[in-house]
Parts: sequence; C-alpha cells; structure tokens
Amino acid sequence: MSSFFFEAIDKKGATVKGLREASDEGALIKQLQREGLVVVQVTPRGSKAWHWLDWRRHSVELSQKDVIFFTRELAVLLESGLPLDRSLEVMRELVDKRSPVYMLIENVLEKIKGGAPLAGALESQSRAFSRFYINMLRAGEAGGNIEKILARLSLYLDQAKELKDTVTTALIYPAILVVMSLLSVFLLLTFVVPQFTEMFSSAGKELPLSTQIVIGCAEWLKRYWWALLLMLGGGYAYFKFQFADMERRAAWDRRLLRVPLFGQMLKDLSTALISRTLGTLLTNGVPILTALSIVKETISNRVFADALTHAENYLRQGRGLSVALLENGQFPKMAVQMIKIGEEAGKLEEMLEKVAVTYDKQLKITIQRLLALLEPLLIVVLGIVISGIIISILSAILSVNDLAF
Repeated sequence: MSSFFFEAIDKKGATVKGLREASDEGALIKQLQREGLVVVQVTPRGSKAWHWLDWRRHSVELSQKDVIFFTRELAVLLESGLPLDRSLEVMRELVDKRSPVYMLIENVLEKIKGGAPLAGALESQSRAFSRFYINMLRAGEAGGNIEKILARLSLYLDQAKELKDTVTTALIYPAILVVMSLLSVFLLLTFVVPQFTEMFSSAGKELPLSTQIVIGCAEWLKRYWWALLLMLGGGYAYFKFQFADMERRAAWDRRLLRVPLFGQMLKDLSTALISRTLGTLLTNGVPILTALSIVKETISNRVFADALTHAENYLRQGRGLSVALLENGQFPKMAVQMIKIGEEAGKLEEMLEKVAVTYDKQLKITIQRLLALLEPLLIVVLGIVISGIIISILSAILSVNDLAF
C-alpha cells in the first residue's frame, strides 16, 4: 500500500484535499469516484510535484481590477452562447501570458475540463474571490443561469469599486494638503529657523517669548527627529494591536461612528454596502440567514457586523429583519423603514437595492460636506502656523536691531 495526496471536488463544489492509502493511483481514483468526488489531482506522497502544483494554484494574486475584468469578460462570452470551457480558452488568448489573470484562467480551465464546477475551481485559486462571489456562482450553477449571475456580479463589483473610488478620490486632496503642511513646517523649523539662531545668539539680547518657543521647537526637532519616527512606529504598533482583537476593534468602531460627519460617512458607507450585497444575494436565491452570514464577512466595521449577528438571531426566532435592525439602532431609520416596506410588500430584494442607491448618494453628499469643512480648515491652520513662525522671526530681528514701529 502506498500513500497519495489527492485533491477533489465534492457535490457542493467545495475543494477536498487529503492523504489516502491505496494500492496505486487508479485504485484511489475509483475509490474517490465511488464517494461522489470529482478527482482533480492525485500525486504520490513525497513527490515534489504535488507541493509545486499546490503552491502554483494558490499563488495567483489578483487585484480588484483583475477580478472585475475576469467576471465581465466571462459573462459576455457566455451570454454570446459559447460553452464555459471555450469561453475560458478565448479569454486565455486575449490576455497577456505574464499576467495573473492568464495563470488563473489556465488553472481554472484545467479543473473545468476535469469536471469541477466553476465556483469550486475559482474558490481554490485566489482569496480575491470572496465567499459572496463563490456563493453567487453556486446559486447560478444550481439554477442553470451562470451567465446572468456573472453579469450581476460584474455590475455589483463595478458599483462597489465606484463607491470605493469615490471615497478614495475625495480623500486624496486633503491627504496631500496635510503632508505638504507638515513638510513645510518641518523645513521651516529645520532649515530656515537655524539660519537666524546664530545671529540671535550673538546679539546678546533677550528674545521675545514667541521666538524662544520657535527656536526651542527647531532645536528639539533637529536633535530628536528620530523620536518622531519612534512615535509614528509606536502609534502604528498600538493601533495594530488594538484592531487585532475583535472587542477592542468594536470599541474603536463605536468611537469613530460618533465623530461628526466622519461617523455619518461610515454609516452611509456600511449601509450602502450591506444593502447592496444582501439584496444581490437574495435576488439570486441565497437563503436570508446564509446571506446575512456572508454579508458579515464583506464589512470591516464590527459594530455593523454585530448588528447583523443580532438580526440573524431575530430571524431564527421568526421575527422580521426590519424589527431587528430597528431595535439594534445602528442602521439609519429611513433605511430600516424602506426595508420594512419591502418586507411587507414581498419585494425585499428590490427595496434593498433602492436603499443602496439612496445611501450611495447620501455618502457623496456627506463627503462633499466633509471636504467643504476640512479643506479651508487645513489651509487656515497651515497659514496660522507658518505665519506664526515668520512673525516670531521678524519680531526677533526688529528687537535685535532696536527698531520700532
């Protein structure tokens, strides 16, 4: 008897791996097939080929842009009437052989030809395909409308990326402004102020208090600049430690949600993401309890994740989703009322999509308000700091030369 590593796909499309003993590879394959498994790979134990192939399958690193491209192009090819394997072959000819998408298509095509379903083949390829994505595909495969599911996934991913890009783009200018402000103050204190320090020290006169403060800050920064790096590193380590624990992270999420405007932006973002993801899953036949479990994995805010856990418990008791969300108090009241109307009318999926669209728009308005306050505030603070440094130097020069206004 010899030992063999094997990889197979079960009836639900999940990947099964393990180590079995058999007289030879053929006997093991027959044994696995009798168990209802679709065999993908069988390799003798100790063979380097298994480890290399396993690493190669799991080494496909895909960006969000790659996932969107793969989903959109595959949906278009399937809707045109091509079978799945032929669609993948056409896509393979279109992409660069050095790209991660090409490696993905090669590996998926190999599994598809071996009898594996698309969802199971993608699940073992890259972490870029979320549980939400895989469950949507499984629902499409069960219903025989995989091309429609891929089209909906493509639309969903585009909308999610657009929402993310909206937030990212809105924060670029304030981030640049903050960096330039700090850099300007740093250059003034480390290069400009020291040029005047020698002149002031040789004058032998007591300097104004404001000038003494600026010179003290410049000297401290020049001597202990490394302390700033330590503080930044310590701050990073502290917050990494805080966010590593779910309870501590939830506490920080609650604090952030209470911040004016910024907290509202986080609420709108979470509400839109949860509503769109849940609505998409329900539209494609995923049971609501399973859908809520999947949605929890798509959001990073622990407060809203706990709210969904609370909703799951209510639904198991036979109560409505809107009742659970209203009692929890984290979701906006207007969103909860819209969900309640959808439940009563039997159109929960459609209403969830409307909630997502509504809070997408609300998020953009909140971002505009935040920027309208943040940008002038940063400019004013920068102006005060720089003008304060310049005025302190000028007042010292006037004092040293005994000039009067």
